[in-house]
Amino acid sequence: MKFEVTILGSSSATPIFNRNPTSQAVNINDRWYLIDCGESTQQQMLRFDIKASKIDHIFISHLHGDHYLGLVGLLSSLHLNGRIKPLHIYCPAHLKEIIDIQLLYSETTIQYPLEYRFTDAEKVEVLLDNQDITVETIPLNHRIACTGFLFKEKKRLRKLMKEKIERLGVPIPHYSALKKGEDYIAPNGDVYKNDTLTTDSSNPKSYAYCSDTMYDERYFKQISDVTMLYHEATFLDNMLDRALETHHTTALQAGEIALKVNAKRLLIGHFSARYKTLNELLEEAQSVFKDTELAIEGRTFIIE
Repeated sequence: MKFEVTILGSSSATPIFNRNPTSQAVNINDRWYLIDCGESTQQQMLRFDIKASKIDHIFISHLHGDHYLGLVGLLSSLHLNGRIKPLHIYCPAHLKEIIDIQLLYSETTIQYPLEYRFTDAEKVEVLLDNQDITVETIPLNHRIACTGFLFKEKKRLRKLMKEKIERLGVPIPHYSALKKGEDYIAPNGDVYKNDTLTTDSSNPKSYAYCSDTMYDERYFKQISDVTMLYHEATFLDNMLDRALETHHTTALQAGEIALKVNAKRLLIGHFSARYKTLNELLEEAQSVFKDTELAIEGRTFIIE
């Protein structure tokens, strides 16, 4: 099952040369999801060949502009390109007011349904549950209400040992029951245990997107054992006082969080524009958690 994340933007409050405000595209089994939508998201999608028309679900973490100011433009472009299918937006409630007033004064009537689900930054909620995944909020600790998002793959059905079941002459209508873990009872009454005819599917994978937040152990349990953790790392740890003042995290803290929650891999992003190069941030996180990578724009990370 395909499960991958493409970085569209990795800068923090202001863009700088070669880094844009936050946005990510998640591809799960060829269903596309957009997380945050900073300025330039549309341009980045064109640049990295991600079709906006394929996105049916958009998740906005909070209402600081670097996480949503590209959204109205994206909605307008979808309208101009003839979209008719619904678009689901998961966001703080006041975002609807912001979108409505911009559409009002531009005298624009979107020709497809916008279906909102408002987030509550005080509790964990399941926002989406489909055949592939669930998506739930991660309550974070920022200056304003902010949530991360936890994408969890559903456990796949068991895999058939085709040669064995064909040799036994198992009728095709029984395949579905075998995949669900049931034993097979032959016409003569012989019982074949499920684990002799099938193999278990791989363990479900997960992706935790931790947007703007200060270090806060209250969300650690929810993201424990995550396959890939994206965590903001706005500053180096020599600017810890500034991180605390602005409710952000340092690269060192991001590494410590990945270690404490037993993440398999760590991506760091949301870099302050003060850093022209990112090697120091990477090295600082890696000093605590070796399997750390930079959320470089245009890179696609496979979650496995």
